[in-house]
Amino acid sequence: MTGRTPVLSVRGLSVRFLMPGGRRVEAVTDAHFDVAAGECLALIGESGCGKSVLVSALLGLLPGNAQTAGSALLGELDLLGTDERTFARTVRGRRIGLVPQSPAAHLTPVRTVRSQLEETVAQLTGVRGRAALREAAERAAERAAFPAGHLDHHPHELSGGLAQRAATALALVGDAPLLLADEPTTGLHRDLVDRTVDELRRHVDKDGDGDRALLMITHDLAAAERIADRVAVMYAGRVVELADAAAFFGTPGPRHPYSRGLLEALPDRSFTPIPGLPPELGDLPAGCAFAARCDRATGACADLPPLTGTVACHHPHPTPVEEAADRA
Repeated sequence: MTGRTPVLSVRGLSVRFLMPGGRRVEAVTDAHFDVAAGECLALIGESGCGKSVLVSALLGLLPGNAQTAGSALLGELDLLGTDERTFARTVRGRRIGLVPQSPAAHLTPVRTVRSQLEETVAQLTGVRGRAALREAAERAAERAAFPAGHLDHHPHELSGGLAQRAATALALVGDAPLLLADEPTTGLHRDLVDRTVDELRRHVDKDGDGDRALLMITHDLAAAERIADRVAVMYAGRVVELADAAAFFGTPGPRHPYSRGLLEALPDRSFTPIPGLPPELGDLPAGCAFAARCDRATGACADLPPLTGTVACHHPHPTPVEEAADRA
């Protein structure tokens, strides 16, 4: 944490889906974290661990068979108890900007990128006049590295990477206090990955006022290392580690065995995959969900480990202080 007031404060957030036949899928379980003003928190984990469901819960975009519990405070507003009218009029775009995981689903197919940017600028900033709107739309496109020569194209005429940049441009228009970026670098070349995440970071740091925050959901650990202040790791619907980004990617490294396995699977590290597969969210074990894949597991792992401090594990990798004490 930066010591500043949280822009977003999540406590006990859980999401379950009620499926046909009475089956329940526990997509997110008891998530606790803050995103402080001036901070970028990177939420990482394998596909299917619940990251995007958590984002949907924060935006009121869950399907009708979802049940939520806990709280997610955006200032004084509890997002989990907010009605659709409030989300549509005062939250989405204005207080929360979204860079979606599937940009094609968020772009209007029958309108050009330029017209969608101009409409969003008019709605969120109050800019009026044809020339002023055109200039503001082009500035928004430039922030997201979207080429001006493609502004008059329709979404179906764009590559996946261009569609991603168009969605990023739309998300940045309102200068929302909280930006949710769900896999914002999908389909981008490495140089554009760096440019995109740098722009997201600039959104947080803009004008030096420290009033904005970024929650970035990503598989791209290099992008997370580039801009994140802290890292939250999800596994099987639970946040299992919260860590300072510099310590997580450097020394002493992650404490949870799963987190350490994610890093060790990278090509520039040991390139060693984590054995096995994650459990199904509809059939989670009673104890630690990672135990079946973990070389540190013991009988204690039959019980669910709480998130104590920054790590939810019965046998976390020791801190340097703990290692020194053991040697002594």
